[in-house]
Amino acid sequence: MGNGMNKIMPGLYLGNFRDAKDQKQLDENKITHIVAIHDQPKPILDNIQYKNIDAADSANEKLNIYFEDCAQFIHRARLEGGNVLVHCIAGISRSTTICCAYIMIISGVHWSDAILACRKARSQVNPNYGFQRQLQEFEAKITKVRQDLIQTVGPLNEEDKKFLTEQIASFDETQDLKSEIDKDNFLGTTSTFGSYERKRVDNNQLPDE
Repeated sequence: MGNGMNKIMPGLYLGNFRDAKDQKQLDENKITHIVAIHDQPKPILDNIQYKNIDAADSANEKLNIYFEDCAQFIHRARLEGGNVLVHCIAGISRSTTICCAYIMIISGVHWSDAILACRKARSQVNPNYGFQRQLQEFEAKITKVRQDLIQTVGPLNEEDKKFLTEQIASFDETQDLKSEIDKDNFLGTTSTFGSYERKRVDNNQLPDE
């Protein structure tokens, strides 16, 4: 289940169900908001603002219908100076997918690079193949979603784009990932995550606000 929540980027953390109840971790990381994605989630702590998503870790689950709403919740919290924990049960599939959608919106990186950005901080992340497909399809509407986010919630931060692309660029693809990834569930590859053909994004290609 991991060794605690992990900081994906400033203001955004990824973890599991246990982390969401660990007051010490919540205090240490100054968590103010939680996105909970699992079966029948409910608010636990009075001093935390929650976004609860009732969704199973199934390839058939339509998690993409929550991408925009969760992204707005996360972005608003971060703009207000808060820290957001996104969690499911294990902090591997559902919560990672939501974090990836947000990363794609604010940075414009390729969907599989968004997974790498999460994996850089939390090695066990591995969205199921259905969620990966939904992230891939989400790319087609990113521009409009980004515009809506800016208009509805507030501006993007150029430092976020820089941070994420540096995380992706520094990812060590020489790691032995075969044992960590469900290779049958990863789109487009039968070996390692790094072998998938991805689009590298540099700062000059990132979307402008």
